[in-house]
Amino acid sequence: MRAWVLPVLVLGLAGCGATAPLKPAVGQSLPVAPFGAEVKPSAGTLLKPPPQAAPERSVELRKRSEERLQDPFDLPPSEDEKQP
Repeated sequence: MRAWVLPVLVLGLAGCGATAPLKPAVGQSLPVAPFGAEVKPSAGTLLKPPPQAAPERSVELRKRSEERLQDPFDLPPSEDEKQP
């Protein structure tokens, strides 16, 4: 049982590498500046998702059971979508 502990730890440490700032590949450059922007965004800026792509999560806990409201968008399939 102990024989596999050391190799697992060594592999785990091997996976931890030093992190460095991101740079474009050799011979490549970052994308051109967006239309109307005066400066070209950095790699870190391009990798950070805008708030619309990763909205904050609402963590509202329910204290008790509640009736669901009627969903106006829960409609039956149209005649076109029904299969024979």
